[in-house]
Amino acid sequence: MKNRHQTKILVLSLILICMSIQPKAFGQSLESSIDSVLMKKYVSSSPGAVVLVSKKGKPVYQKAFGLSNLESKTPMVTNNVFQLGSITKQFTAMAILMLVQDKKLDLHDTLNKFLPDYPDGKSITIHHLLTHTSGIRDFTKIKGLNDIATEELSAKELVDFFKDGPKDFPPGEKFEYCNAGYMLLGYIIELVSGKSYGDFVKENIFDRLKMDNSYYASHQKIIPDRAWGYDQKDSTYVNTRYISFSIPYAAGSLMSTVDDMLKWQEALNNNVLINEELTKKAFTNHTLNNGEQIEYGYGWHIKSLDGALSHEHGGSIFGFKSMGVYLPGQDVYVLALTNCGCNSPTEITREIATMALEYFRK
Repeated sequence: MKNRHQTKILVLSLILICMSIQPKAFGQSLESSIDSVLMKKYVSSSPGAVVLVSKKGKPVYQKAFGLSNLESKTPMVTNNVFQLGSITKQFTAMAILMLVQDKKLDLHDTLNKFLPDYPDGKSITIHHLLTHTSGIRDFTKIKGLNDIATEELSAKELVDFFKDGPKDFPPGEKFEYCNAGYMLLGYIIELVSGKSYGDFVKENIFDRLKMDNSYYASHQKIIPDRAWGYDQKDSTYVNTRYISFSIPYAAGSLMSTVDDMLKWQEALNNNVLINEELTKKAFTNHTLNNGEQIEYGYGWHIKSLDGALSHEHGGSIFGFKSMGVYLPGQDVYVLALTNCGCNSPTEITREIATMALEYFRK
């Protein structure tokens, strides 16, 4: 009888030990799976990446790969600062919604309210600019762009450069990704707030959320732990070309780290900057004039990943590419920041998000 009782205790103890080990082992399995994918793409002697995976606001994976500076052979570290490219549009959209919440503008305000001489400004709304449905030709397709790429332009000078160009379609008729629309939004933020776009974002978003390693990009400013940008020419890496940050402006000139971007995502989840109603507008798939739904909210693509709702956006600027995926149903955030225009993280970030999705569904 005593031996039978001891046997039961032993069996129960073994079960409890297995239960306590299993999650750790499974977590290690997820980690090794992510490692194997990233190590193939970002090798130790090349420009690299920093990748973050979080669950319920807590990092479950955070690693750096490759080099942050090829000349000094400096290894990448997880607190490196990267240019975000078009992920900047999230911050521009949020800044606009903050001004909406403060009743300083309305989503249905037309462009001519702020820029009276803008062609067709009476028919283009802030909503159209936010959703890439304005019909304004994308800035990157405008002739003469290379001629101004290194110039320091004011927001007005930048808008004047493209405002008289041809329109691609009537407002609300189509979705067509448009950097010029977000440049106009940046200029509107300046006109309404009386502050430069960079100062508005710093004071109202970065400082408020304690995103202490996030910046409006600068070539002159000393930025600790800055990752240097590269491109590939044939089989050789080269320093990326110089561009004035006044050119990508509110469509692509912010810098950050994975840790700061996690603070950003948590602020979005908890309606820290704007109320829940406005947050829902940001993450709604909006519609065209004919009722057709587009896969875009305000500053985010709204898509599906392996059957799960996904809020995502990538970024590309000379020498840098980025990609962020947030799965609201599982509260999983995956972000990859890279320092070479040659090695996009878009697909690999979605792949890692799928891995994490499968893991947390079990």
